[in-house]
Amino acid sequence: MEQQEAAARRVASTEAAPGDEALVERARRGDSAAFELLMRRHNQRVYRVVRSVLRDAGDVEDVMQQAYLSAFVHLDQFAGHARWSTWVCRIALNEAIARIRQRGRFVPLESASEAQMTDSWTPPEPDPEHAAARRELREVLEEAVDRLPEIYRTVLVLREIEEMSTAETAAVLEVREDVIKTRLFRARAALREQLDRRVGEELPRVFTFGSDRCDRLVEAVLARLRPLSG
Repeated sequence: MEQQEAAARRVASTEAAPGDEALVERARRGDSAAFELLMRRHNQRVYRVVRSVLRDAGDVEDVMQQAYLSAFVHLDQFAGHARWSTWVCRIALNEAIARIRQRGRFVPLESASEAQMTDSWTPPEPDPEHAAARRELREVLEEAVDRLPEIYRTVLVLREIEEMSTAETAAVLEVREDVIKTRLFRARAALREQLDRRVGEELPRVFTFGSDRCDRLVEAVLARLRPLSG
């Protein structure tokens, strides 16, 4: 954070930090501090774009570095027709797709069917981070189920978790089968509403790019830029 603040102070005006276009102009003239602030300002978005294509943390950071290097080298090609963040994100996306192509696993999004996309997807290897995420997901699901009224919760547990048949569930609860079907439908709807709301609240916080990783990436890119900027 101290490095980020220092970079901001070096390029900020007395009233407010300059916009992206002003920073791009300074970077074109060899102002590495301006380019540093551009990276720090947009690292989160660039990270999420790359992370949407690649899952390996090392690959993601390598691709981000290459994307920023390409952006710096080709700053003269930025015409300002779109925002700089859009331009650099497109470069990052192309770099990520190129990494996938190198491994022969690329399926063009615009031409792929759902079946192709499903077939090309492989689940990530188990690791402590994913294990923790699964535990958190289970806790979210348990909390959501607990919030259901008992009349629906019991039916959901017997039918969906214990995988009892409708007839078995009706026998346990001593109600008609059509009652079980109605309660299960309502339980699913209530559970879906809870989870949709929770997902909507949490989704903007997915794939965060923390300050330590931001510092490491920026320092690595700047080190590679020094020979280019002379």
